[in-house]
Amino acid sequence: MDKILEAVVMSSYPNNVKQGLVRRVIEAAKQPMDSEQCWSMLELSTKLYLTGDTKYKREVGKEVLEVYGHYHPEEFEEFFNVRFLLSLLQEGYGPLGKRSHYVLDYIQLGLQFILESPSANSIFSLLRIEVLRKVCERPSPKQCAKICKLLTQHPQCIPTGKHQVLFCQQLIRCIGQFQCISEGEEDIMEFLEQVNKVSGLLQRIWRAQTSAILPSLKELFTIISSTEEQEAPSNALASVVQFVPLELMDGVIRNLTNDDSITDVQMMTAIGRMIDWVSWPLGKNIDKWIIALLKGLAAVKKFSILIEVTLSKIEKVFSKLLYPIVREGALSVLQYMLLSFQHSHEAFHLLLPHIPRLVASLKKEDSNSATSSLEQLAELIHCMFFRFSGFPDLYEPVLEAVKALPVPNEDRIKHLLGQNAWTSQKNELACFYPRLASKSETGKIGLINLGNTCYMNSIIQSLFMASDFRHSVLNLTEGNSQPLMTKLQWLFAFLEHSQRPAISPESFLSASWPPWFTPGAQQDCSEYLKYLLDRLHEEEKTGKRIYQKLKESSLMSQAVEHHYLNKTLIEKMFGGKMMTKIRCLKCLNVSSREEAFTDLSLAFPPPDRHIRGSTSVLPVEEIGPQFIEPPDNPSQLTGSPWILRKTPMARDTATPPMPVETLGFQESGEAANPLSSKAIGVDAAKDPLSVFGEPACTPKDSRSVPDLINYFLSPEKLTAENKYHCETCASLQDAEKVAELTEGPHYLILTLLRFSFDPRTMKRKKILDNVSIPVVLKLPVLVTPEETERVCWRGKDRVGPGSGFMSVVYDLCSVVVHSGISSESGHYYCYSRECTDTVPHEQPHNRPPKLASDKQLDFEIQWYLFNDTRVSFSSFESVSNVTSFFPKDTAYVLFYRQRPGRQSCLLHEALAEASHLHGEPSLHKDLMEAISKDNILYLQEQEKEARNRAAYISTLPKSPLWWRDFDRDKDDDSSSGGCSPAAGGGGSGSFHGLVF
Repeated sequence: MDKILEAVVMSSYPNNVKQGLVRRVIEAAKQPMDSEQCWSMLELSTKLYLTGDTKYKREVGKEVLEVYGHYHPEEFEEFFNVRFLLSLLQEGYGPLGKRSHYVLDYIQLGLQFILESPSANSIFSLLRIEVLRKVCERPSPKQCAKICKLLTQHPQCIPTGKHQVLFCQQLIRCIGQFQCISEGEEDIMEFLEQVNKVSGLLQRIWRAQTSAILPSLKELFTIISSTEEQEAPSNALASVVQFVPLELMDGVIRNLTNDDSITDVQMMTAIGRMIDWVSWPLGKNIDKWIIALLKGLAAVKKFSILIEVTLSKIEKVFSKLLYPIVREGALSVLQYMLLSFQHSHEAFHLLLPHIPRLVASLKKEDSNSATSSLEQLAELIHCMFFRFSGFPDLYEPVLEAVKALPVPNEDRIKHLLGQNAWTSQKNELACFYPRLASKSETGKIGLINLGNTCYMNSIIQSLFMASDFRHSVLNLTEGNSQPLMTKLQWLFAFLEHSQRPAISPESFLSASWPPWFTPGAQQDCSEYLKYLLDRLHEEEKTGKRIYQKLKESSLMSQAVEHHYLNKTLIEKMFGGKMMTKIRCLKCLNVSSREEAFTDLSLAFPPPDRHIRGSTSVLPVEEIGPQFIEPPDNPSQLTGSPWILRKTPMARDTATPPMPVETLGFQESGEAANPLSSKAIGVDAAKDPLSVFGEPACTPKDSRSVPDLINYFLSPEKLTAENKYHCETCASLQDAEKVAELTEGPHYLILTLLRFSFDPRTMKRKKILDNVSIPVVLKLPVLVTPEETERVCWRGKDRVGPGSGFMSVVYDLCSVVVHSGISSESGHYYCYSRECTDTVPHEQPHNRPPKLASDKQLDFEIQWYLFNDTRVSFSSFESVSNVTSFFPKDTAYVLFYRQRPGRQSCLLHEALAEASHLHGEPSLHKDLMEAISKDNILYLQEQEKEARNRAAYISTLPKSPLWWRDFDRDKDDDSSSGGCSPAAGGGGSGSFHGLVF
């Protein structure tokens, strides 16, 4: 009968014809048959099943085996013996080089017919040993899946005792070597099914024998932490973790993070490979294990590992949000990585270029998964904006991308940041400053934040960019007996000459720290600036002179020379004078008092009052070339409201004071008028004697810096409880108080009083009004008859006879921005540029430098954005628009530099001549040596770090190029990601890139 069957199967008849003949043979096999015939049929069916070159032949072999196993059990048991199985497993079946791949399937088929036979136990014992041996030989995913299918169907064949633990460990090693070569979607799905069969067997064993779990996990960690493997272990290992009971998580993580035998490199390698598992589809709880290990490392303060791993992996995790099948787990890991990485903006900033594209992709996908992820992502982004404010140029495209998404309230943001931080002790992360490989492309140097010291950093950078002040400080002689100024000189010198991308101002912080400031808490930068300037002034004033004498000018009289040389450096650079006058409205007697100032604190007018002011400066790109020249028109020099003024009679009009102005700019169709002749009047409620011409008002509900200065300088009524005690009248009388500037500082510092005390909440609240900032400001300064004799004659820049006001022109050079809603919190950063008298183009050596007052307004001077360690190029447009994009980011302290003119010409000429003769300041020997040594030390640190990082990177798994996910999404308009949200599938190339 075996010959007939073989002839039929091997014939060339159609399968349907052969099937009828085979059916007859099979029916005949159900009848009683002698042992020899049965043996022949079993040998033939075995041959067909194991070596058949077509599916049909294998199916015939299977049918015959099943019939003989069912109807001839004794003969089948005799044929299916231990020796035969051992030969199959160890030597295979078929000709050499073409061994059958169906041995395990054949054994699984035959086992069902010998379960009750006496030889069953010996066969099971044999298989327990042989499957362990097979697994140790690292079979392919397909063969390994067949072993696991066999053991799942016949658990009696699973190794027991110590062999069971070893079997689990070797099975995990097999999974670690699984690779899917094909990129076809069907092949990938088959591969995933094979992996699930193998990991499913592990789950079955662990359920029955929980003692095998921990040794299995130890082997898993050994595999993923190995730094010796040429290739990274397969991401299929993620399928193992999903079956570990979550109740074991705390103990497992605790043991791992407290194991001293595990090196940092091994731990970094392990957690890095675990994070790669987020790309494994259909895995459960993988994100929970990754986050648990990250939290465990934070608990034992392994911050260096967390930083390295986060920075190297966060972009890859972010890229997986494109794929619905792994999005939920990837988003969980991303949320923890970002919310815990609070000591630096580095991790968040790595994602900024990719966020707009991802948001667009998720919006295009338009699925429930995408919508939910967008909302969570937007919440995460706003948390990062809150934590790392001060990067308007970087954040603007991201803000535009998420502007239509919900914004979390501040309590929610603080809750998320508070519960996810690695540590509540900020000083524990003080040594983990942002990694900066090289100096900023701007050539400028940043300042390290020493724990909420951004208020100091922004002030120091603003003072440093005040070039006249910086040069004066750097030119100070050695041994000047002024410790704070010496520390500032050292800090400025390092900012000027260091090779480091950022330096630590720790020494200067400890020396300039106001005693009432709380360590580690946010402070008011304006308060710090006032304290600093006062300290520096008092130090020099008490005899510790450090200022090098300016070269005597032929124009400088002895009296003026004495006047300037007796000033401290702070007075020369930042000092101005103001006259406060109070006039009794009954007797019209005027009392006056002159006082010095280093800054003007500008209050906001009440909401119900509108200050008339000039229109704001147009955006930078719209500003045409303008020339600044004092006009010939004598009306530009106006009288003081109370000087040479006769008693006002009915219908009399008083001469208005000189207004604060910004330089006017016209649209292309209008005639240029360099100095606007429109005066900014004062409110009639404060000054009934004022007369208004045609006012140029700012838009409704908006403010400008000139508005605030005019409010500051406008007359104030003293009535009711604020009545003035007039000495002439010897009683309280209604009066009028006015402030007049009598000497404009070289650097004008304006502080916008944004913080006010709210009695309802008992807290200082912030005024978030947007204030437009002019790039050029004209300030009215009172001219006395004596001063007119000392005016610098430069072309048309002259003062007419008598007393009155004259405009002094100031150029904006720094803006300190506060981001936040309270003075006790938030963040400071600053915009700065260097304003100098000389034109930046080369000048002939035999000619004096050309002064700014004679040149075009230079709106091309480069702006910089200083934000602690980060320094970047910026623009005046960014300065002007920052509050429009980020309502909590508002200008707080402004620095203006005076152009050469009436009062400042002596100082300007001395500074210009000193700069022309000596060039860059020369530093004393000790300071130069300290900088040189530190630069050498930095280079050595860089070399060492480069070696260490190269050694670490060489141990990291060779991941696929994650950014191709973004490129693919950008180029493929037909799909919003690698997997279609509707079908759960997608392009095979995309899917393969996701998993492998």
